[in-house]
Amino acid sequence: MAASRILVDLLGFTGSRGGTETYARELLPRLEERLPHARFAALTGRAGQTRVTTFFPGPVQIVPWVGADPATWALGAVAGTDALARRYRADLVWAPANFGPVFRGVPRVVTVHDAIYDEVPGGLAERAQRSVTSLLMRRSARTADQVLTVSHAAADSIRAHLGVAAGRISVVHNGSTEPRPQDDPAGILAPLALPVGRPIVLSVGNRMPHKNFRGLLEAVASLSPAERPVTVIAGSRLPDPLAADVERLGLEGDVVLPGWVSDAQLEALFQVADLYVCPSLVEGFGLPVVDALRRSVPVVANDVPVLREVGGSAARYADATDATAFGDAIRSALAAPPSPATREAAQQWASRFTWDGAADGVAEVLDRALGERR
Repeated sequence: MAASRILVDLLGFTGSRGGTETYARELLPRLEERLPHARFAALTGRAGQTRVTTFFPGPVQIVPWVGADPATWALGAVAGTDALARRYRADLVWAPANFGPVFRGVPRVVTVHDAIYDEVPGGLAERAQRSVTSLLMRRSARTADQVLTVSHAAADSIRAHLGVAAGRISVVHNGSTEPRPQDDPAGILAPLALPVGRPIVLSVGNRMPHKNFRGLLEAVASLSPAERPVTVIAGSRLPDPLAADVERLGLEGDVVLPGWVSDAQLEALFQVADLYVCPSLVEGFGLPVVDALRRSVPVVANDVPVLREVGGSAARYADATDATAFGDAIRSALAAPPSPATREAAQQWASRFTWDGAADGVAEVLDRALGERR
């Protein structure tokens, strides 16, 4: 029997889009092992051409008119992916980063990580772009043969906001990366100039409104100066958009905004952190929560369904829209760190979320879609 051909839409891959790119990087090498009867090829734009080839298990075609900006990525997915899939004679298209073609064509699986654009519309200036993105995601999801997502909470949102029937949605939880302890975390973190002798709170993510980092800063500001930890919020270009809020709240000596950090620096930050805090209003999965628990770092998270799904009883929860309540939860967690037995139980919980397990689930969905095609 001839090998099935799967075309993977990585047009939006730039190396700086966070969780959706981690998803592709971790899964694709594993999928080659699990689908030996399939042959993979990828589409990517100019920004992805030197990155995608480092992990992709097959030929990579560059679409030169697709850049790093969302507009050309969207245009490429809408206007180019299906046509190129036909030229490649693909049996299946997989779009792992929220949207792909918006009309029916070559059979397609799309991974929709969340419906955040509908749940957290953002400010007035953002709403036009968000409405276009939401429309493309809705059309892509509704015309896909199958929709993958990464949590049951995300599946509920996709049904509610994108109008996809439950029978076409498969939930496969993300994995987390194994800890890679650094021999000299202090040396690795020296360029960040962290204040010494104080508890360290870590939080990581881009600066989109749903991450609610302003809520975290307000929670830290609600604490008396003597109680405030050093709060490190990584994951942004510099100058950091949060800098104005840090100044407004008088937190210049309490908050470190290091921008994007290396993998080694992130591991070192987990090693020195006394607490990980996730103030997000909504997530598709909440991968840093699992990563922190797997590294024995206690977690305080916003009390929303998706973070309870991934954090279980291993994390603590509080309302991140209430600065005083969230600040009290941070203070309490720092004052009463978990016992060794509690940390071990949290590690065991988080260790259930593996990329090997995720690859098994995604391979099953792709194989099923190929079977329907045959």
